[in-house]
Amino acid sequence: MGFFDFLHGPDINGGVEQCRQTPGALLLDVRTPAEYAEGHIPGARNLPLQSLEGIDAVAPAKDTPLFLYCRSGARSGQAARLLQGSGYTRVTNIGGIISYHGPVER
Repeated sequence: MGFFDFLHGPDINGGVEQCRQTPGALLLDVRTPAEYAEGHIPGARNLPLQSLEGIDAVAPAKDTPLFLYCRSGARSGQAARLLQGSGYTRVTNIGGIISYHGPVER
């Protein structure tokens, strides 16, 4: 790990792989429904940042592994902080879909 590695931010491609290898994990797209409809990572559920109060219906257990992404990583970072503040213990911001290299569903 280099001195400036923190400048690179989360690795969405590695994060998606980690999510897929984690039993019971949820991949959450926190963008708007319109952005989600334009293209999302296969298997991701849409839970917009402005609708995070609905997390209990998606992940009732506070220890559910949650992997979050948005367009650039900013909203998913904000969502991660909010969810951690609500008691969720396994929250990971994996960054922005603009850096994703895998298949996209529409």
